[in-house]
Amino acid sequence: MPIELAENRYGKSSVRLLKVLRQAGRHEIFEVTVDIACTGDLAAAYTAGDNRGVLPTDTLKNTVYALAREHSFPGMEDFGLLLGRHFLAENPQLHRVEVALTARPWSRIEVAGQPHPHAFLESGGSRRRARVEVGREGIAVRAGIVDLLVLKTAGSAFEGFPRDRFTTLPEARDRVLATRIDADWSYKEVEIDFGTAFLGIERRLVEAFAEHDSRSLQHTLYAMGEAVLAGFPEVLEIHLRLPNQHYLLANLSPFGLDNENEIFVATDEPYGLIEGTLRRS
Repeated sequence: MPIELAENRYGKSSVRLLKVLRQAGRHEIFEVTVDIACTGDLAAAYTAGDNRGVLPTDTLKNTVYALAREHSFPGMEDFGLLLGRHFLAENPQLHRVEVALTARPWSRIEVAGQPHPHAFLESGGSRRRARVEVGREGIAVRAGIVDLLVLKTAGSAFEGFPRDRFTTLPEARDRVLATRIDADWSYKEVEIDFGTAFLGIERRLVEAFAEHDSRSLQHTLYAMGEAVLAGFPEVLEIHLRLPNQHYLLANLSPFGLDNENEIFVATDEPYGLIEGTLRRS
């Protein structure tokens, strides 16, 4: 029975890119996840193991970061066009390149009513939560927030840590710092406006993250908790769980390109997890 390869396509999925535009006094960020799918004269790769027409998927990934470094573009559609046109121009064996892009929505953290120049939060990503315990001996109310993604492109370092023979992490004086804030706190009374208190505490957490001169995520955790306890006497204690959302500097030197803290690879796993509880003494 004759068999034919009816359809084929290949590509690279979930290529995560963060580009930081470092303008004087103000940073802009662009983050997208890119999926690339190629179709063309590729049947021989499937039927005969002939790879002469198969541009490696690792090359597809590298191209995303390299072109992001080499070019400016007004939006993700323009970046998608740039990628698609590049792959077709450089690879005559390809007939079509599909580039799908998903943007992560960021907005600026406001501090004292003013947008911060280099600190951001994910728009619409967080969830409010609460737990109420009502007993004959009393009532306890605990509130919190989960999955509040924040990021800043300056004001964060990690230096002076111990090193052993398995340590490869370089010291950083100026790094991208991002975390998904998972916080919960207990109130010492129940006759309060919980909605207003929540909004105020959420605002204080993100303002402290933005303004703190961070020596580590542990250092920033303490500053965030301290800011809440100092500003809200109705809060007895606060627990913070801060996963480190890593944005790693992309190595563009194999392509003859520099990378002055501008192009980053976004990774989800594995991640550092920092926790702490601050309580009134």
